[in-house]
Amino acid sequence: MDQRVFEAMKPYLLDHFGNPSSIHRYGREIRAAIERARKNVSDILNVAPSEIFFTSGGTEADNTVIHNAIGSLEIKHAITTKIEHHAVLHTLQHLADSGKIVLHFVELDPCGQIIYESLEKLLTAHKNAFVSLMHGNNEIGNLMDLRRVGELCKAHNAFFHSDTVQTLGHVDLDLSKNNIQSIAGSAHKFHGPKGIGLMYINADRQIPPLLIGGGQERNMRGGTENVAGIIGLAKALELVHNEKAESQAKLSEFKKYTIEQLQTRFSNISFNGLSADLSRSLNKILSIGIPGIEDNDMLLFNLDINGIAVSGGSACASGTSVGSHVLDALNPDESLGTLRVSFSKFNTKEEIDYFVEKLGEAIG
Repeated sequence: MDQRVFEAMKPYLLDHFGNPSSIHRYGREIRAAIERARKNVSDILNVAPSEIFFTSGGTEADNTVIHNAIGSLEIKHAITTKIEHHAVLHTLQHLADSGKIVLHFVELDPCGQIIYESLEKLLTAHKNAFVSLMHGNNEIGNLMDLRRVGELCKAHNAFFHSDTVQTLGHVDLDLSKNNIQSIAGSAHKFHGPKGIGLMYINADRQIPPLLIGGGQERNMRGGTENVAGIIGLAKALELVHNEKAESQAKLSEFKKYTIEQLQTRFSNISFNGLSADLSRSLNKILSIGIPGIEDNDMLLFNLDINGIAVSGGSACASGTSVGSHVLDALNPDESLGTLRVSFSKFNTKEEIDYFVEKLGEAIG
């Protein structure tokens, strides 16, 4: 977490204790702080404050939109890909297994990019569908053309939701210029606190809440607000937005440098998806294919004991024996080991050099 985010949160953890639903002065002060945070977020995304709702994170936001848009709008068909985050994929599959929807998958090219002709074909065959396609893939970093998908969905009256957890704060998201009904975001992806996120829901496509309680978040999310988290999310988004040019240049430099160092050290290394394409992938994610690795978990363990935190796929699956569904969908060479490296503005080139050195020692 950015130190400045913590400093912004600190008074709301120690001093400002009022419940924002209370009418006394202490409560009103907190309510005003939350609404200022909401206004700051909405200004950055260029939407109305009333279209921003705070959640516990991206997973809750995805679930809220998926369950309640499909249920309230009586949608019978949903369209997604096999490389979505599990917060989307498992939720849609659950609805399909329950007989509430028919689930359709957009075809992908060998790099994991959406084949837009396949999407258009599905939209033509299934009008008024629910479409959920992530803006930036959390494992291989592929970026999707948000505007192009939005235009296709608009032409076929589809509800378009996008998991933007990986891109919010890192990629310009002017939601007023995209035909998109909802997004999900999470603060810890842009140096904010964990356990707080947001969802945008277009005012023209209102849906009922997932959590019902005291009517918080304008009846869209029951439960006393995570005040410090909300303050932290807004501050983190403000910082990453205002400092985007500098931080994005640094991340691109780190990723390019890592690719160069890996290619210099290892002659047969490869990169999954569009991960090595700086113009078409997130500059904070690099997915590496390493030949001759019989035990990927042991490779991760060897790096871990040297203080290097990387994963074999999505961090959400770390600590389990379940392989990456994203890489499975791309039909990879099963003889390749896989590492997913994530970069931060707080990293250094010296850390990258250390990683490449220790990877070489681990591979042998």
